[in-house]
Amino acid sequence: MCIGFNRPTKKNAITGEMYRTLSAALKEASADSTVRAVLIHGTSDATGGTFTAGNDLADFLNLPQGEEPAALAFLPVLAGFDKPLVAAVDGLAVGIGTTLLLHCDFVYCTPATKLSLPFINLGLVPEAASTYLLARLAGYPAAAELLMLGEPFGAERAKGLGLVSAIVAPEVLMETALATAAKLAQKPPAAMRLTKALIKRSFADAVREALTAESAAFGGQMRSPEAKEAMTAFFEKRKPDFSRFS
Repeated sequence: MCIGFNRPTKKNAITGEMYRTLSAALKEASADSTVRAVLIHGTSDATGGTFTAGNDLADFLNLPQGEEPAALAFLPVLAGFDKPLVAAVDGLAVGIGTTLLLHCDFVYCTPATKLSLPFINLGLVPEAASTYLLARLAGYPAAAELLMLGEPFGAERAKGLGLVSAIVAPEVLMETALATAAKLAQKPPAAMRLTKALIKRSFADAVREALTAESAAFGGQMRSPEAKEAMTAFFEKRKPDFSRFS
């Protein structure tokens, strides 16, 4: 099964409805015995490739009072997906566009890929258990740098951190990712699901705990004055001023 972000005019920014569609697609793939692997990819337009620019902030801010963001409901589905998950990444991979890669089994990207974890810059906290998984994968210093500064980083850095399986030319990105998905699909399915579960067994509980803690903190920060200032500044195209906060 292939799942593609297909909103190129908005840099594939993800709306609540798109998160619900993603959740439904992964649940369907898990339940369908004919689906042996899933490939997640972006789309291209005249300006080049884009994986996803992350949350659609306008959609995010219009969430009815008291309603949980669809993104937070999607994350446990992603973390618990039991079949091989492959990602093909080109261009921007912002926020969830980077954190979801921590839950993929194989990640292929192009030299033009630019990843970022800008949650702190929006007055928010990271999600998708990235506070745990990134520190586990790359070590505390690298996780602190990427999550506390929130600055973009490129494909080579991502590969060095262990976030990316291989960097390939854009013209063979989908071909490479599809070839890996096809190989995975030819393996014995029960053994594949068990192998993935066993690999993740030692840290599955920690991922669930991180998801719960991050979601609680994320919900609180969404309503915070810091987040309001950050997002107002974003739409007003100015630098946010956090000097009055303690």
